[in-house]
Amino acid sequence: MPKKSPVEDEVIAALGRLLRRGLPVTPASADTVLLDLRGIVARAVDPADEASRTAALDGTLRGLLARFPDTRYAPAARALFGLPPAAPGQNLTVRRDLAAEQAGHEVHHFRKRVEPRLIEKVAWELLADADRFTRSPLIAPRLAPVAERQPVQADPFAWEVAEHEEHLSRLWSAIYAARAELLALERLISLDADRIDIGHQAVTAAWRWAVARAEAIGYTTAFAPDLAVRELVALAGWTPDLTDPQVSRLTEAAGGGASREQFVHALHGETGLGNAWTEGFLTRTTPSPEKNGQYS
Repeated sequence: MPKKSPVEDEVIAALGRLLRRGLPVTPASADTVLLDLRGIVARAVDPADEASRTAALDGTLRGLLARFPDTRYAPAARALFGLPPAAPGQNLTVRRDLAAEQAGHEVHHFRKRVEPRLIEKVAWELLADADRFTRSPLIAPRLAPVAERQPVQADPFAWEVAEHEEHLSRLWSAIYAARAELLALERLISLDADRIDIGHQAVTAAWRWAVARAEAIGYTTAFAPDLAVRELVALAGWTPDLTDPQVSRLTEAAGGGASREQFVHALHGETGLGNAWTEGFLTRTTPSPEKNGQYS
């Protein structure tokens, strides 16, 4: 195993302290080292407010535990931190017993050998999340309530600023819409839903993803030529590998504000492209980094 850095050690120790109370995270259980992670600060509605960063940390941890990459130990990790199959308000001893049961280990062995590995894995996921935000070319603008109308002044500079914000808002609207449909698709696949329902959702996700790519092309062309379209669209989530012609075809079909029906009509008969997209989700596997009983 690679040697841990001082930052990793600090995050692991902070998670160990947070584990005593479990989720939800409270100001009393959240260490500064966790609240200052780039991914937490970026998600906070008000980065300067500790309560806002606490809420962001709670939501981020719940998301990471929901997607815990080791399927064998995922229920144990969630129970350990106080999420189902654990019940609200259970103390660490009860949660540890339940987590050991979920993992198929004796409690003493679980506490000494498995629990530290699970905490380390959550720490690595938090640090990887922070690194992704650190390297992200663009972060979604935060919105604040507006109490009164803010008219655009009649001069070229004001028009340019308003136009940039308009395009930026459309870009993020498209990216988040694509993310929503990709998440819905992954959920249906996880639920082993009917193949027809999965196929319908895959088409919706393809349409929204292509719309997001078209918006990214428009935004970067007009305002940010140094930004990579691929990196912007990747913010929406994972998608199957497609050839450049296939990516271009999807984008073309979604251009000009095309509706879902128009998108489907434009791609009618292109079975190979449809199969490459849909089957890419159905055949995707996420190998666990813990092999051959590493936690045992």
